[in-house]
Amino acid sequence: MKKILIVEDEPNLARFLELELRHESYEAAVAVAGHTGLAMALEQDWDMILLDIMLPGMSGMEVCREIRAAKDTPIIMITARNKVNDRVRGLDCGGDDYLSKPFAIEELLARMRALFRRLELSENASETLSFSDLTLDMRSRIVTQGEDTIVLTKREFDLLECFMQNVNIVLTRDIILDKVWGYDSEVETNVVDVYVRYLRGKLNDLKEEKYIKTLRGVGYVMRL
Repeated sequence: MKKILIVEDEPNLARFLELELRHESYEAAVAVAGHTGLAMALEQDWDMILLDIMLPGMSGMEVCREIRAAKDTPIIMITARNKVNDRVRGLDCGGDDYLSKPFAIEELLARMRALFRRLELSENASETLSFSDLTLDMRSRIVTQGEDTIVLTKREFDLLECFMQNVNIVLTRDIILDKVWGYDSEVETNVVDVYVRYLRGKLNDLKEEKYIKTLRGVGYVMRL
């Protein structure tokens, strides 16, 4: 039985989520404050965390960053904020998906199932990917460029992994959203452009596009 931690300060919503998840055969627990949620997240092993951004004492983004520094537990951010910048910040601090309030429980459950599927596929994939002078180790989540180690955020790593798994295949922004952000994600397609720019910056590839090439009006492709 998968264990889900709900970090949510609205008592009625927290209780509703707890009951619905238990009805779906998940084991669920609730924390109503940021510090409490962080302590529970670090002290126990969870299969997934549902994390509200607006929390008393410690914001959900702070909690997410602290969790990410220690664990790779899947995290779905839940919040009333729905602007692109807010979504980017939530994902960039380590969230795997983003859901805006109000939402239907069926949508949350679908996102959870999709995230679990992506993780299972990643675990069963080959351990390393290579392209040109880049090497990506999926188990250690380390990327090297020649002899140099490249430090990437979780989302940047997932994006690079997507490109390296689809070398010479043209990927539209919608396809990238589906592969990296997940089924029916609320993230808009311009977020893909933002993260491609972040990734190119880390790879010193902003001008030459020697790794990830832009196909204007279509999307992106990784090829020599």
